[in-house]
This record gives sequence, C-alpha cells and structure tokens, in this order.
Amino acid sequence: MNPVSHPTRPSPLRGALLSAAAVAALMLAGCSVLPSQEPIDVYRLPASAQPAANAAPLSWSLRVATPRAGGATGSRRIVVLPEGDRLSVYQGASWSDPGPVLLRDRLIEAFRSDGRVPAVTSDDNALQADYVLDSDLGAFRSEYRDGKPEVLIRLDARLVAPDTQRILVSRRFEVRQPVAGKAVPEVVRAFGAAADSLSAELLAWTIQEASSRKR
Repeated sequence: MNPVSHPTRPSPLRGALLSAAAVAALMLAGCSVLPSQEPIDVYRLPASAQPAANAAPLSWSLRVATPRAGGATGSRRIVVLPEGDRLSVYQGASWSDPGPVLLRDRLIEAFRSDGRVPAVTSDDNALQADYVLDSDLGAFRSEYRDGKPEVLIRLDARLVAPDTQRILVSRRFEVRQPVAGKAVPEVVRAFGAAADSLSAELLAWTIQEASSRKR
C-alpha cells in the first residue's frame, strides 16, 4: 500500500510575508499609473474702478456679511453651465477665494471707494454696525445662451437691523455680462465687470434705504 501524501501547509509567518509582498507590489504598481495632479491657474476678480462719490459722509455704519451659497456656487471653482441644466467647471482654473468671499470683498471695496458710508466692515471681525447687509448668492457662474457665453450673478440682498435681527427691506439683484470670448481669462474679465455692475446697483439701493430710516 502506498503511503498517503499530505500537502504541505505554509507557515503563518511565510503567509504573512507573502501577503505583505503582494500588497507592496500592488502599491508600487498603483503609484506608477496614477495621473499627475492637474495644474491649476488661480484667478482673482479683476481690479475695480469704482469712483468716489465726493459727497458728505453719512451718519451710519454697515457690516457686509458673506453671502450664503451652496454646492459649486460656494466653492473656488469657476462654474459654467454649457448647456441646459448640466453644471460643469472650467478645467485647470480656480478662484483665489470662494465665490461668496470674492463678491463680499468686492461689495466692501465699492462702499469704501464711494466714501459716503464712513465705517464698512465684514463678518470676519463682526464689529457692531448700524446695519447689516445680508444675502444669498443664487448664481455666480458663466452660462451659454444661443451658443454665446455670458456671466450671471444673482444676489438676494436684505438690509437687517442687527439689534433685533429684523429684515428692514429686501431685493433681488441680477446682472448678466456678455463674455468677449470663450477663454478663461475673458470669462474672468466678464466676472469682474458683472461684479462691478452689481456692486454699483446694490450700493445705491443700500444707501437710499438705510439713509431714509436714519432721518
């Protein structure tokens, strides 16, 4: 009778070593095929040229809150709506700050350049102010209409009494700015022009509404 042979069982240590070698091989193989990181061009809003009002200073102060925004609108990516409801972003491009922060800073810059409101602050320091400019940023993107790009900024603004948190008045602002071409730098310039237009409209509205309540 022939003896029955039994398969040799690998030792636990040998099995562990083999498993570790397999994992290391997979990691090395994975590293060799990972794509390189996408290069990003970072853009800020082009410099504004809001003129001074050359008028007497007003008797009230203002705090500009960062607009609330969700999803891609609240991110650093430059959002585009190429067709229908399909949301996308410009590849290899990014804002220097999230869109709501860029717009808040542009609004503050507009008030300070105008000069009529003597004290304008942001919600970064939350200093006491007579009024708060609160808002929701519904759109901060470019989109194609009839095959041509344009920038859309939509802001729902509210003038708030900070001591009572009561909304005194509200209004929707919407600006559309044609883009001279389809390249990202041209889109960025259109964003700057649209932000300037919206800032000018909102500044005039805020001064009119707040001053009428301070008489």
